[in-house]
Amino acid sequence: MDGGKSEQHRLHQQDRDLDAGAPRREVSTARQAPQPEDARRLPQPTQSLVMQLMTEVERLEGELATARAEARALAARAEEDPLTGLANRRGFARELARTVSYVQRYGASAALFYIDLDGFKAINDRRGHAAGDAVLTAVSATLVSHVRASDRIARLGGDEFALILWNIRPDDAERKARALEEMIAALPAGRNEAGEPELGASVGVTMITGDDTPAVAEARADRAMYVRKNARGGGR
Repeated sequence: MDGGKSEQHRLHQQDRDLDAGAPRREVSTARQAPQPEDARRLPQPTQSLVMQLMTEVERLEGELATARAEARALAARAEEDPLTGLANRRGFARELARTVSYVQRYGASAALFYIDLDGFKAINDRRGHAAGDAVLTAVSATLVSHVRASDRIARLGGDEFALILWNIRPDDAERKARALEEMIAALPAGRNEAGEPELGASVGVTMITGDDTPAVAEARADRAMYVRKNARGGGR
């Protein structure tokens, strides 16, 4: 392949990358960078000027790499709950949309859990926000320790949490929901000064189907949670 054809192939590949949705910043358009030994072959003062330019290019490339890393970190923090470190509602919405798409495309099995804490408002009002935060972080740690790395957990806001569990059958999902209720109710952070439990949880669960949209799956999980709360006589 001659030089002209090679260059044409490179440009066409860039077009295909951009058409496929590759971020423009990640599509290479630069030729191989000049090396210092190339500059040394040049006469002075051209050599000095080229060396200065190469140094400046290296500096700018370093600043650009730092800026990109900072932008990625900011984007990650925008989808993270600052108290628990879990995904927030925005981050969870993205994960749920991805999950629904995967279930539709590949027929995978996934369950959506909605968790609402019972008695949390009373704890927060009577014992203060620090105690409330301790409850939320304890619940978060419990959820993290009882799911797999491939599963997804989020704090949607207030005392509401959500989970996506992969490769689980409906009966196992129901058993998992009840087990989570028991574990949350047993947390030391949810007990009063006398050691009596004041915290509970209502966990609703639904299987994500190939006909779902994220909104439909969320609404069904939310209804299941409220049905469970009413059946248990749970309060906020």
